[in-house]
Amino acid sequence: MRKPFKSGYDVIIIGAGVGGLTAGALLSKAGLSVCILEKEPHVGGYLAGFRRRDFRFDTAIHWLNQCGPEGVAGKIFAILGEDHPVAVPQKRIRRYIGNSHNYLLTDNPEELKATWIQEFPHEKKGIENFFKAAKKIGAAFNEYSTVFRAEESMGFWEKLKNKLPLIKFGSAFIPHLGYSGEDGITKGLNRYFKEKKLHDIFAADGDVIGCMVPIGWAYYGDFQSPPKGGGQVIPEWLSHLVHYYQNDVFTNCEVEQVLLEDNRAAGVILKHRSEVLQLKARHVIAACDVESLYDKMLPASVLSKKSRRQLKEADIYSSSLTISIALDCTPAQLGFNEELIHISSDQASIEEHSGGDPLKSEIVVLTPSLRDPSLAPEGCGTLTVFMPAYMSFRNGWCTTRDEHGNYIRNEDYRRLKNEIAEVLIDRLSKIIAPELRSHILFYDVATPVTHWRYTGNKQGTMMGAKPGKANMKNKVAQYRTPITNLLVGGQWAELGGGVPIAVKAGTNAALLVLQKENKKAFTLLAHYMDAKITVAEFNDAGIFRTYGGSWEAKPTPAERKKALEPGI
Repeated sequence: MRKPFKSGYDVIIIGAGVGGLTAGALLSKAGLSVCILEKEPHVGGYLAGFRRRDFRFDTAIHWLNQCGPEGVAGKIFAILGEDHPVAVPQKRIRRYIGNSHNYLLTDNPEELKATWIQEFPHEKKGIENFFKAAKKIGAAFNEYSTVFRAEESMGFWEKLKNKLPLIKFGSAFIPHLGYSGEDGITKGLNRYFKEKKLHDIFAADGDVIGCMVPIGWAYYGDFQSPPKGGGQVIPEWLSHLVHYYQNDVFTNCEVEQVLLEDNRAAGVILKHRSEVLQLKARHVIAACDVESLYDKMLPASVLSKKSRRQLKEADIYSSSLTISIALDCTPAQLGFNEELIHISSDQASIEEHSGGDPLKSEIVVLTPSLRDPSLAPEGCGTLTVFMPAYMSFRNGWCTTRDEHGNYIRNEDYRRLKNEIAEVLIDRLSKIIAPELRSHILFYDVATPVTHWRYTGNKQGTMMGAKPGKANMKNKVAQYRTPITNLLVGGQWAELGGGVPIAVKAGTNAALLVLQKENKKAFTLLAHYMDAKITVAEFNDAGIFRTYGGSWEAKPTPAERKKALEPGI
């Protein structure tokens, strides 16, 4: 039986992804009454994951960053509770495999630099400068947690003071802006080295900054694997915090309309299975797809035609075709290790690497169960294989559309996605693991249509709007909306994507609510975000409610199975 809704709330949050749950946990800790509404049967968004038999699969995580003690996510999790899930630092980070190369990036990038200099001594100076520039980008990200407070929460003098660290952060990227696309990346890399074999390493990358970022992060140890139990333990923990403070998280609740009173958010109308309900609130945070907010939940007149067009034309990250593979052996037995593998071809263009042709596309492979054996039964393992993909491929993946615009999957759709999966598995077998096929127990295939169905994200995008001149100029990412007390609080509030951006967005949305509802809590959180106080000083202030650290991660399916075995 469903727990009853309260008569009203201080804040209603639409979407129980990491952004919505982070906002909900912070506002709950600040003493506000909160209700989080999720359209799916489970919380987590892209981090929800899924179970097949006794295997647990993450749906979207390639790696984590900013989840260490000094990262954006790490710092916010630290004030929420000492029992937060802990991401595991990676030593072996990324393997670049192409027609004629196979290189490993570790947490000591100097090793890769030395390898390249040894192989291409005539490019020594350029290689050294390339790694120097990458390290500078890594240093900027290492200070990112000091500039993650949104300017929308600042006064005039605060904004002025904030410009200096923002300029310092951006200065690492400015020399490389504009070097994107087939010609741009060639020109950008030519500034460092002209050797084609070095260029081929980055054949699938769309811009020079993208080539440098992994190396820069590696210099500062900012690559982490998900916590034990997989990425889904992060939303499970955040959801636990909301419940701990006697607040609500409801699933199977699809918001149909944001209630307005004199251009002010006043609550929502939602559908829970066949029941239509109305909930009142003083604030609403939309931690969901931003186009869904404006196109489905608000009157058309709320957003100007120009702003609506800019949102629709925003440059967004791709979606993916994802194959989740269950093995009857461990990945190590097939020759895999913990690093993320990027397979590219010097015969394919940048567009072809993400165009949907499985014979030419980039392939990204990771081994979740090698990093965390609890995800698979003993002696077994998991692989996750990604291929960049777009919703437009083959007329929406051979789907049809109903009168509401929903994608209708059919036999052609199922045949197409499985045909592509078979080609990718064949390529992976030839390049890395010849015995792979004989060890596959089963596999599950997700497409951009799948990602759209479970998250509602525009075009099934994996992260949202890309950082870039056009999106910045058009102000695609904003927290405030034309409606008073209606905020955007998911990944669409920021450019970029992933767990740190979602945490950043949720935190800033909560901060903007506290600015109106609890000045003392607002000031304390703002000071913490500005790195003016420590975790201990934040807790000692006694403004946010205490938390007893009562969360316990649920056993994975494999752990539950093992516990039931005789003699265990």
